[in-house]
Amino acid sequence: MCISVHPKSIFLIKKAEKFELKELEKIIVNREQLLVLDRLLNDAYVIRRPKPSEYEHRKQLIRVVNEIAKDIYGSSASCPVVVEEFGSFSMDLFTTESDLDLSINLRNSSLTFPRDGDHVTGVQPIMSAKVPIVKVVDTGTGIECDLSVENRDGISMSLIIRFITSIDQRFQKLSFLMKAWAKAHGINSSKDRTLNSLSIILLVAFHLQTRDPHILPPFSAILKDGEDLASVKKSVRNFHNYVVRNRETLGELFVSFLLKLASVEKLWPKGLCASPYLGHWTSKAWGTKIANMSVEDFTDRTQNVARAVGKSEVEEIYKCIHHTIQGLSLFMNVKIEELKLKV
Repeated sequence: MCISVHPKSIFLIKKAEKFELKELEKIIVNREQLLVLDRLLNDAYVIRRPKPSEYEHRKQLIRVVNEIAKDIYGSSASCPVVVEEFGSFSMDLFTTESDLDLSINLRNSSLTFPRDGDHVTGVQPIMSAKVPIVKVVDTGTGIECDLSVENRDGISMSLIIRFITSIDQRFQKLSFLMKAWAKAHGINSSKDRTLNSLSIILLVAFHLQTRDPHILPPFSAILKDGEDLASVKKSVRNFHNYVVRNRETLGELFVSFLLKLASVEKLWPKGLCASPYLGHWTSKAWGTKIANMSVEDFTDRTQNVARAVGKSEVEEIYKCIHHTIQGLSLFMNVKIEELKLKV
């Protein structure tokens, strides 16, 4: 398939690539220090990974919510008795603090929630989200759940990403660590107009697609036979040997990812957009507006998954990026010790 590229996109793509090369030149890559960084990141990944009991708590909670739905609506074919998970748990990219995203799949019934009850507390409707949700907290486990209705797109996208993580473990690890990094810096919340988890995951995928050699293929190549899960699963298997040419470590990818983001700070307002579907930068306006950050939804390219990011909040995001890069630079120059970098 031939995709024409607008001259403005070509100009922005060339600028983004040029700026990234300039940013990479600013940091001295000390191989010995990189090995230490790589070990630190892998240790952090292992330490922060959920325990088996945390998987079981969430699975049990899904079973309980399904039982509650059956109690309320019955179990006939016309009733909403199937509650399915999506989001970070479905992708296997969740932490202990992560919300549990659940979709109640309806047919003909309408759904109402009590404000409080024996099973949940803190019921809070969020109508400003793309798919309206109700936030509740499970009283037994303390897990916060985001309940939505008929969010089949979310379920499908989550499973597609889960399949794609099997291509290369570095995708899962770097996504997990960047989510943890963003949460630690208070910039991982669409409610607070910063980066939601999906934006972070797709930016990580985009970074791996644009390495040389590539680590992940463009998602368009994975979805060429359709977005149904059977086709995607079959397609992903064809890319399992895709990564043998690139041997970059987690430490190298962590550094280059932050530098990539830093390099395009001034280009977002010009319409720069990360497209995991195409596997390269493009330019994009959303309706009549240019977003503060643009990350294209690979299943619906009319949607910007980073649309919630605010103008002042993007400045805060970049303060965090530059602060981390500064720490990494000092570490590479052996001006701060491993323990300080770890903190």
